[in-house]
Amino acid sequence: MRLYFAAPLFNPMERSFNADLTDRLEDAGHDVFLPQRDGVETVDREFDSEAERMETIFELDREGVVESDAVVAVLDGRVPDEGVMVEIGIAHENDVPVFGLKTDDRVFAPDETLNAMIHGALTTLDDSADALLDTVESRTE
Repeated sequence: MRLYFAAPLFNPMERSFNADLTDRLEDAGHDVFLPQRDGVETVDREFDSEAERMETIFELDREGVVESDAVVAVLDGRVPDEGVMVEIGIAHENDVPVFGLKTDDRVFAPDETLNAMIHGALTTLDDSADALLDTVESRTE
């Protein structure tokens, strides 16, 4: 299965988590687009401006989402990462299933684990990496 890995990637701990889970998905036979590895870093040219670099990031990631069979979306944090939310929206509007992963106890509101708009765009929601791997496997059979 071609998977797009949507997750925050702005510090070493996030990037390490993303890489480790991607390794597990790839070891299970999946082809994973990991933006921190497969995104703008693969472009072999200089950008004329920050705006051009940002547009390239958007287009590469959008293409990765649309061309995937499913999106794995890490939703940790009281409020999930803004970029992940855009990626979920792109997936939803292109009929790409979204497998959510929320391992963290912080919540949007005491009686609401996730914002209803996020929840509505998800195909599944798991609370551990192992459960997510089981979900992905069950969807490939």
